[in-house]
Amino acid sequence: MNDQILIYNTLSRKKERFIPKSPDEIKMYVCGPTVYDFSHLGHAKGYVSLDVVRRYLSWSGFDVIYVQNFTDVGHLTDDADEGEDKIEKRAKESKVGPMELVDKFINAYFNDFRALNVLDPDIAPRPSKHIEEIIEFVEALIKKGFAYEIMGSVYFDVTKFKDYGKLSGRTLEKAKTGTRIEARSEKRNPEDFALWIKAEPEHILKWDSPWSVGYPGWHIECSVMSQKYLGNNFDIHGGGSDNIFPHNEDEIAQSESLTGEKMANYWLHWGMVKIEGEKMSKSKGNSAFVSELLKNHDPMVIRLAILKSHYRSIIDFSEKLFTESAKNLDSIYTVLALLQEVETEKSQAETSSWLGEARQGFISAMNDDFNTPLALSSIFDFTKKIKANLEKISITQALEIQAFYLDLDAVLGLGLDKVRPSKYELDEYLLEKINEREDARERKDWQTADRIRDELLKEGIELEDTASGVKYKKL
Repeated sequence: MNDQILIYNTLSRKKERFIPKSPDEIKMYVCGPTVYDFSHLGHAKGYVSLDVVRRYLSWSGFDVIYVQNFTDVGHLTDDADEGEDKIEKRAKESKVGPMELVDKFINAYFNDFRALNVLDPDIAPRPSKHIEEIIEFVEALIKKGFAYEIMGSVYFDVTKFKDYGKLSGRTLEKAKTGTRIEARSEKRNPEDFALWIKAEPEHILKWDSPWSVGYPGWHIECSVMSQKYLGNNFDIHGGGSDNIFPHNEDEIAQSESLTGEKMANYWLHWGMVKIEGEKMSKSKGNSAFVSELLKNHDPMVIRLAILKSHYRSIIDFSEKLFTESAKNLDSIYTVLALLQEVETEKSQAETSSWLGEARQGFISAMNDDFNTPLALSSIFDFTKKIKANLEKISITQALEIQAFYLDLDAVLGLGLDKVRPSKYELDEYLLEKINEREDARERKDWQTADRIRDELLKEGIELEDTASGVKYKKL
């Protein structure tokens, strides 16, 4: 097992040595999307980034239990206790039932993220399927004196949890200065948050409870589902940095008040997204849906573009980034394809030291808070070195190098196992043209050979004449 991994823990605001609860198992919970719309680039940034975290932990020898929910009720339009349920609002606009809308966007999520080679969660719970457990959780909080019922709704009393604000740094004193004026008047304290909300008569998603016909608050849902599937205390909780407050802060308050245990040992949060230099925002109309991007970009190019940014940093998506990422990916694909065509038995290059350096560079980077940009730079440098020395590499070495790429791709998920020799990517006509040019070269008919080269270049095929024969690739 890898005991050298450092993780930046939002809770302590510093990098910490990762010490899992179990020596061979890691329990991980990630806040999933509220499924009232298609997934956008912000979702892609988060779930691709944590997919690589998950993959690296598995690659390092751990058995990872990965839970990621779909919020299908209780997430209101102000992200707290006011406004309409986001799903009901969109369902009314679309003239469909709320759960029909939810099912549509959950299916769309899986279509998008499977295309991006993101592994499915081991468990993908929905709060609407856990109403009984949510009610029991709220009842227990009331019994312990951390929550109170008033006018059919139930609120968590933040003054009863002395550590409130420890994740976000937003203490009660600071929260009071920024409290919304129109906070629900029935609360004891403006900062108290809803565990159960009494439904208005026209509200569709509602259930019977000891307090009213209503529905759960957003924050209680993740506390209940993470506890059910991972226990009172688990290793890693992930989410977007915009969820630190109030969502994750409130999760901690209600979970730790109930159990008396630390909820999660490490809190990972991914950075936000910009598009062409501007913060991505639906109000600005610059949200980019993953499904739309997939129409114009190779999914592995999108994935690589995300991984070129550290998960905690802000990423600025642009056509320039996608173009650069496409070139980076093509360079790896080209080398892998050419390695499968190596035929010489004699080696003239010392590749073992190159492999060792590249592997160590990759591991060191990933051990340092999953630094994918640095890990990728190690692979890019290695790829340049291999490309410059292809004619010196033997079949045995080529196989070792291919195995190296495929091993690291178990972490990166760039689909390198699907790369085939370039000759398999060309149709019969183009192969015939290449063979025709080779015949012309043998006859020393350079004019014909050059003409065919130019024709192939127009078709997007670049030829390279080497001592071991002609090499070609798609541009």
